[in-house]
Amino acid sequence: MEDNIDKTGSPESKNRTFKDLLQLAWRYLVSLVRIQEDTDIEATIANINKGVNFRGVNAWVLCFAIVIASVGLNVNSTAVIIGAMLISPLMGPINGLGLAVGIYDWDLLKRSLRNLGAMVLISLCASTLYFLLSPLGDAQSELLARTRPTIFDVLIATFGGLAGIVASSRKEQPAPVIAGVAIATALMPPLCTAGFGLATLQFKYFIGAFYLFFINSFFIALSTFVIVRYLHFPKHSFVDKHREKVVKRSIIVIAILVLVPSCITAISVVRESYFNSHVNKFLTDIRSENLLKNAQIVSYEIMYDRDNPTLELSVLGDEVTQAQIDTLHTIMRKEYGLNTTELKIRQGSFFNANNQAQILENLVRSKDEEIGIKDAAIAQLTDSIRGLQTGHRLFADKTQLIGEKYKDDIASISIVDVPYFNPSDGSSQKIPTIYIVWKDSAPHRDIVLSELNKWAPALLGVQNVQIVTM
Repeated sequence: MEDNIDKTGSPESKNRTFKDLLQLAWRYLVSLVRIQEDTDIEATIANINKGVNFRGVNAWVLCFAIVIASVGLNVNSTAVIIGAMLISPLMGPINGLGLAVGIYDWDLLKRSLRNLGAMVLISLCASTLYFLLSPLGDAQSELLARTRPTIFDVLIATFGGLAGIVASSRKEQPAPVIAGVAIATALMPPLCTAGFGLATLQFKYFIGAFYLFFINSFFIALSTFVIVRYLHFPKHSFVDKHREKVVKRSIIVIAILVLVPSCITAISVVRESYFNSHVNKFLTDIRSENLLKNAQIVSYEIMYDRDNPTLELSVLGDEVTQAQIDTLHTIMRKEYGLNTTELKIRQGSFFNANNQAQILENLVRSKDEEIGIKDAAIAQLTDSIRGLQTGHRLFADKTQLIGEKYKDDIASISIVDVPYFNPSDGSSQKIPTIYIVWKDSAPHRDIVLSELNKWAPALLGVQNVQIVTM
């Protein structure tokens, strides 16, 4: 009897079932992320080799893209910059570098380095020439964004490069992915910003922007190298174990050297962002809680320095006492984490005549701008109301005309613009709708409807008219 007992509920059986489920889940996960089966190695190598070439059409396209990107940076247009990145051929030699190191093709490596150097030189010359001739000399936000590379730019270049080479190695290449990589990794804007730095002799911009371009290029190439080795692309030439180790160690050393400055910059950017956000919140709370009583902050200046950050307030109105300043200091440090921030308040005798005139001028300009915006909004609303009133008056005239013409049949009539929505295509439009209430003894209903359908559109000056009867 004991031999026939069902042991499927035993702990051993449950453990075996759980292990089977884990194995099934693992096999499914592995099959989900495998990319070897759909890889077209020969086509990938051929396409990257083709992209490395730089002559003829590619040279012209690069020049055009550089000018487009420079204009976009100059006028602060994100859309124009994106367009330039999509048509840029810079990605080709960079992928060629990663492939060349991955398959030990030294001829491809030399060709990629030579063509990438030529592209960089042409890009710098073209962008520098543009910014020398451009009448717009101020650095816009799109330009400044390319002058302080951080570890986040490293992440973007790395994962963008991984997405690009994985997509490019497929038998059916997903074009949206490749286009998205060109936008995300942003190779063109840093070179244009570097040209701006040369043209305006602001070498800190040149160094920062060129470092960003180097980061993007290096980690895109590194991503290509990693995927090429992972997919076991065939090596072009025999390399002994010692030389292979030297190559890998060199790549690691260069990657670390590139990463260190970007990490330092990232830490600085995060600290500055933290400082600015807390200062702005502090200023907002000062105004909302009226901590300065009858004094008003007319301007302020935030000066970030790692060792001695400063917030300087320019105040008009009643004099801010030392007790109030001490209170602000305490609040700023205890509630907003601005422990090392120095608070300076300029008021009364601290302003000379020029400062006072400048502050008053800024106040007047600010108020004039607010009044101008409000006046424009009022004018727009007035025009809209006038248009509505005119339309209602015209409809009232037409309503009276139709009512008098068919007074023997119509008890009441109204004409209203009614919005109609078309679910099939998502469109909507306003159509004049005639609402008619018939008299009990309306002998000519059909005739009235027939005539209105014929001449009501012309009477109302539209193509379509809806008629609703009750």
